[in-house]
Amino acid sequence: MANTYGPLVGDNYDPYRLRVFIPVGGRATRLLPLTAETSKAALRLLNRPLVEFALLSLARQGIRNFIFGIKGYTNYRDLFDYFGSGYGFSVRYNIKPRIHIKYQPNINDIGSADSARINMNYYNIGTLVFAVQGDNIFEIDVKDLINFHLEKGALMTIVLREVENVKGLGIADIDKNNRIRRFIEKPLQKNAPSNLANTGLYVISPEIKTVFKEKGIKKIIKKRNRLDFGYDFIPYLTRTDRAVYGYKLKGRWFDVGTPSNYLKAMNNLLHGSFKMLKDFGGRIDEKHQIWVQGESDDSAKRRREIVRRIKQGEIEIEGAVVIGRHCLIEDGAKIINSCIDNFTRIGKDVRIENSAILDRTIIEKNAEILDSILGRHVTIHSNAINPTKVNSTSVIGDNVTIIEGGTISGTKIYPHQTVRGNYQNEILMGFRP
Repeated sequence: MANTYGPLVGDNYDPYRLRVFIPVGGRATRLLPLTAETSKAALRLLNRPLVEFALLSLARQGIRNFIFGIKGYTNYRDLFDYFGSGYGFSVRYNIKPRIHIKYQPNINDIGSADSARINMNYYNIGTLVFAVQGDNIFEIDVKDLINFHLEKGALMTIVLREVENVKGLGIADIDKNNRIRRFIEKPLQKNAPSNLANTGLYVISPEIKTVFKEKGIKKIIKKRNRLDFGYDFIPYLTRTDRAVYGYKLKGRWFDVGTPSNYLKAMNNLLHGSFKMLKDFGGRIDEKHQIWVQGESDDSAKRRREIVRRIKQGEIEIEGAVVIGRHCLIEDGAKIINSCIDNFTRIGKDVRIENSAILDRTIIEKNAEILDSILGRHVTIHSNAINPTKVNSTSVIGDNVTIIEGGTISGTKIYPHQTVRGNYQNEILMGFRP
C-alpha cells in the first residue's frame, strides 16, 4: 500500500487508508479516584472499556488501522493487555477484515500533539490521520468529515459542536467559510469568541509533519516543555494563517471526563442514544430495556435464574438496566437505570438507582446506592439495623470497604481503604496518587 497521500478535492474516500490516532497520556484528574490505578481509556462503562465505543463506531465505518498514543505505565498496561493487536476486539464484534492496533514507541511525549508527531514519524504515516479522544463517545459520519476536509484543502479540520457553557472547553471563532480565525483553550465565558467547542476530534493532513519541524514549534516546546493540541498547536496554526477549518458535528457527543458526565453518558447510552451500540447482550425481551449478560454454560445458567426472578417480581427492575455475567442478586433488590458489572453480589432489599457498579463489588442488604459510581472489588457492609447509604455523585475507588451504617454523600474515596462513619463532600485519600 502506498505511503503517500495527496488531499485532493474529489479524491475517493478509502477508510482502510485512514489512520486513527488516539492519544492516551493524561492523568484524568477529573475522574479520580476511578483513574488512580486505571487508564481513563480503559475505565469500564456499561461493562466494557470506555475507548471501545470509539473503536466500534469507527470500525463499523470500515476503518481498520488504529494507533494508541500511549504515555505512562498504567495506560500502556491496561490498553495493551486488553486490546493487544485488535484481534480479540474484531472477533467480539465480528469485524471483518479485522482491525489492527499499534502503540506509541517507547518514547515519552510532552503533550497530545507531540504524541501525534512521534507516531506519524515512527510509523512513516503519509495518509490522513483522524485523531480522536479515548474518553469521548461520539457519532460522526467519517466519510462526510473527510470529504469536507478534502474539499476545503485543509491542513487540519477540527470537529466543533455548539455548547451552552464554554467552561473547560477549547472555543473556535470561524468565518463564513468555516475557516478558524482563532482558537482559545478554556476561555472565561466573557472572553469566549463563540459557543463552538472543540470535541477533540481532528483530521490532520500528512503535510502537518513539516509544521512540527518549524522554529515556532521548537520555540513553544523550549519555552513551555509542552506541545498540546488545544493549548499550543492549534493556536500556533491559526496564528500562522494555516488552513484550519471547523466542521460542525451533526451526531451525538459525550464527554465522559467527570463523574457526573460519566453517569449522564451511561444513562443516555442505556436508553439507546448511541446508534452503533444499542444492544448490550442478553436482552430479556423486546418490551423492556433490560440486559442480563451470560453466554458460557455456567454464566447462561445464572443468567436464566436472574431473568426468571425478574419476571416473577422477586428482583425489581425499572428503566434501562445492564447486569453483567455471574452476578448474584437477592430478593427485594431494586435496580433503576443502572449498570451492574460482572461477579457482583447484591444483597436483599438493596436499592441501586442511576449508578454504576463495577466488577466484583459486594453490596450487602438494605444498602442504598444513588447517583454514584462504585469501583472494582468494593465492599459495602450494611444491614437492616445499620443500612449504608452512598449518594450525590459519590465515587468509590477500587478495593474500598465501607463499614455498615455510614452515609457517603458527594464524596470521593481513593483505593484500598476501609471507611467508617459519615462523610459529605469530602476527599478521602489513603495515599497521594
